[in-house]
Amino acid sequence: MKAVILCGGRGTRLGEHGRSVPKALVQIGGKPIIWHLMSIFAHYGVTEFVLCLGYLGDEIRDHFDRLDHDWTIECVETGLDTNTGGRLKRVQSMLDGERDFFVTYGDGLADVKIDRLLQFHREHDRTATITTVHPYSNFGIVDIDDEGHVVRFREKPLLREWINGGYFVFDQRIFDVLGEDSILEREPFERLANDGQMLAFRHEGFWKCMDTFKDNLEFEEIWQRSAPWKVW
Repeated sequence: MKAVILCGGRGTRLGEHGRSVPKALVQIGGKPIIWHLMSIFAHYGVTEFVLCLGYLGDEIRDHFDRLDHDWTIECVETGLDTNTGGRLKRVQSMLDGERDFFVTYGDGLADVKIDRLLQFHREHDRTATITTVHPYSNFGIVDIDDEGHVVRFREKPLLREWINGGYFVFDQRIFDVLGEDSILEREPFERLANDGQMLAFRHEGFWKCMDTFKDNLEFEEIWQRSAPWKVW
C-alpha cells in the first residue's frame, strides 16, 4: 500500500526557512519533518511513498537520493503552483492497481494509529476517509457571563470543533472528482460529502502542523521533551 505526500507548497509563512529550504526539509531534532512523517507510516508497514513535488522539489529529490533507507520513494514533479487536488491527479498512474492509498500533507505530524484509520476506512466502504482533529486556538479565550463580567482567561485552549488534519485514505473513485488543478479541500471534498462518500476518523490525540517558524520552534521543544508522534 502506498502513501502519497503533498509536499510542493512554498512555505511562505516560514519566513527565510520557507524561501531557502522546502518546508518538507525543515528539520525537527536534526531530521526533516517529512522524514518524521514517513517514519510514522513505516512503523505501520507502509514503506512505499509517492512525493508530489513543486517548490524546490529538486532539493527534496536530492535529499532522498543521498539518504540510506529501506523505503521505496517515487518523486514526481507536479508543478510549481499546482493545487492539492491537481497534484494528486498527476500521480494517478502511479496508483493504478492500488485498492486504496493514503494521502497526507508534508507538514503535519500526529500520533494517528494508521492501522486503525485504514480499518475504519475499509469497514465503511466510502470513497474517502478524512482524519479530523481538535485544533488549539491561535488566541487566548476570554469567558464572559451574561452581564459582561470576565469569568476567566484560557490561554490558547483546545477547541471543541473538528478540522481537517490530513491523513486521508482514498480509493480509486477519488479521481472521478479531481480535475487537473482542483483544490482537494474545496469542490472535490464538498462533492464527496454531499454524496455521502466521505467519513471522518476522529483523532483525539496529538496533532500539529508546521505552518510558521514559531511552529518549527514548538516542534523542537516537543521533540526534546518526548515527541508523541515518535512511534518508531
